[in-house]
Amino acid sequence: MIGNAPRVMASRLQRGRDRVFTGRTAELTVFRAALAGGDEAPAVIFVHGPGGIGKSMLLRRFAAEARAAGRPVLEIDGRIVQPTPEAFEREAEAAFTRDDTVLIIDTFERCQGLEGWLRERFLPLLPDGVVTVIAGRQAPDGEWTSDPGWAGLLHRMALRNLSPDEATALLRACGVRRHHQPELLAFTGGHPLALALAAAVAVRDSDRATGWKPSLDVVGTLLARLVGEVPSPVHRRALEVCARAHVTTETLLRVILGDDAAALFAWLRELPFIEAAQDGLFPHDVARQALEEDLRWRDPDGYAELNGLLSRHLFEQIRTSPVNGTLSAVGSFLFLYRNDRCMSDFNTWRGTGEVRLTPYEADDRHRIEALATEVEGSESAALARAWLERRPAAFRVCRTARENKAVGFSAWLRLTEAPDAFSDPVAEAAWNHARATQPVRDGEHIAVARFSVTSPEYPKISPVENLHQWRTLAEVAKTERRVAWMYIAVRAGTFWTPYMTSLGLRPIAERPQLGALTYTLFAIDWRIQPVWAWAEEKTRLMLSHTRGDPPATETDSEQAQPRTEFTVLSRPEFDTALRDALRSLSRPRELSSNPLTRSRLMADTKRTLPQILADAVEGLRAQGGGYNYYRAVSQTYLTKGMPTQQAVAARLGLPFSTYRRHLTGGIARLSDALWRQEIYGNPGATDRSVPGASRSAD
Repeated sequence: MIGNAPRVMASRLQRGRDRVFTGRTAELTVFRAALAGGDEAPAVIFVHGPGGIGKSMLLRRFAAEARAAGRPVLEIDGRIVQPTPEAFEREAEAAFTRDDTVLIIDTFERCQGLEGWLRERFLPLLPDGVVTVIAGRQAPDGEWTSDPGWAGLLHRMALRNLSPDEATALLRACGVRRHHQPELLAFTGGHPLALALAAAVAVRDSDRATGWKPSLDVVGTLLARLVGEVPSPVHRRALEVCARAHVTTETLLRVILGDDAAALFAWLRELPFIEAAQDGLFPHDVARQALEEDLRWRDPDGYAELNGLLSRHLFEQIRTSPVNGTLSAVGSFLFLYRNDRCMSDFNTWRGTGEVRLTPYEADDRHRIEALATEVEGSESAALARAWLERRPAAFRVCRTARENKAVGFSAWLRLTEAPDAFSDPVAEAAWNHARATQPVRDGEHIAVARFSVTSPEYPKISPVENLHQWRTLAEVAKTERRVAWMYIAVRAGTFWTPYMTSLGLRPIAERPQLGALTYTLFAIDWRIQPVWAWAEEKTRLMLSHTRGDPPATETDSEQAQPRTEFTVLSRPEFDTALRDALRSLSRPRELSSNPLTRSRLMADTKRTLPQILADAVEGLRAQGGGYNYYRAVSQTYLTKGMPTQQAVAARLGLPFSTYRRHLTGGIARLSDALWRQEIYGNPGATDRSVPGASRSAD
């Protein structure tokens, strides 16, 4: 009875493995062709992929199929064999006795140093007809493919995650209830080990209705299998950067980690669960998830610090990137907020390389009109044509990367006055709302994200729609101080409302109509909450683990998190506030209630209002003919012990009428200079704490 136990147990083990084995159809086809032999059949199959991707499970299936075909199987485990040629030859000795042997070498990364010897010395001596399968984390080195002899004998088999259908089949086989399956699929991304671990937890907690989350045991096991030992804390931090960022470059690592960036990038590049793309490195989904969950649990302060560093750097990239890189920077910035449900529900980062946004060209006109007609009707197409004739530079066309086919377009309209060349109900509604609510000041404009038309062949959430939406943030960030109101026009309905309100945009009351369509305009005044303050608030909300639906009301949002808001002053209000501030410089309590303390003057600097005013007065000295103005203003407001204007005039040795003329002219020049800062920002300010360290006046 005891002697029969191993055979019975092995049979049960195999049945259990067969029950949950799913997918890998293409891989099994290659292996069966190798067993069948023939001139085109591979003699060596090199399976590679990250830990937990299912290499060992596939090799067990290969072994079972080989035995079922009547072929002897010799299995070598790289974790057990000594990594020397002599030890390996002793373990593999039986492979030389028969020409139908199937030699299976698992966990080859533990004896990777034998790769050259295996290729040059060992494998060429095996009998013709032996099939060898090697499996490890590392891909075969370039010597295999550069050797013409091996070109027809070696088959590289890179294992990937299971497809959604295959992963769902595995979960069903494990007994996971249907309502848990979407959550597990989202977490694992089809990674076999993650699926198996998550399935075990989900089956154990099957009574829970929804809200499955990976347990610490699941995360810890995945990290141990995927990542293994990490050389140092700075290497661990590099992994965490790679997990949080959309793509990681050496430049990004240098911003976060300093001079070790080159070595750390090279180390990341060699990890089996890290992939290289045109824009940089990124981890497999399940590795990203496990690293993030572990950092958030293990070191919440470190998680918050890393988010702050990344958000500041990436926001600055939006502002300073050349035009062709701006949308990529926006996508990378928004990727930091992917844990926010609305952000992930209404954005997709998959397939972003499939489409690109390009300037409008004259040849695009007919395609734009055709798309507008197909999606929004002939009235919208006529308006698109009218705007194209007057504002062609406002249009961007979304094209496929391969065929260069136009599959969408949008317009970013800057309005400094009411549109009157032709009637556009959408633009008119935006202008009327701004005028009635908080008018545009000289030097400012309102922006209307108009049309945002996507070809019907794409779903509502697609890379094309992403580019339309991401463009709005890019446009605002690059002309931050000049944009007053921003309006995003969408066809009426409730689909976009959760996303827009989660971003802080609110629908205006007027619903303009155009033909059979009604539009909703979502609005935000960037003067009240600048875009960088908006970004900081999004970070605060994310780090405070805010989840679920966006706040129902603006009051609720303010109670949940304080906002950075400014007062929007007209020019007469600004001039009055400046004169009051100058008179109150020696009375701090009175000065603290001055409207200028809540104006955009305070946005770009950590300086106090008295410091800003003193610097501006000093600036009068450098202006042409400004010295007399400087003397009058500085002696009147910045010098202590001057109780009356008559005393100041006497000290300056000027007739009172001359002194008053200088003082009035100086205050006027001072107001002009500070008003320019209010509207356009201070080009000399470099100490803004959030989210970018420097800015340029655009």
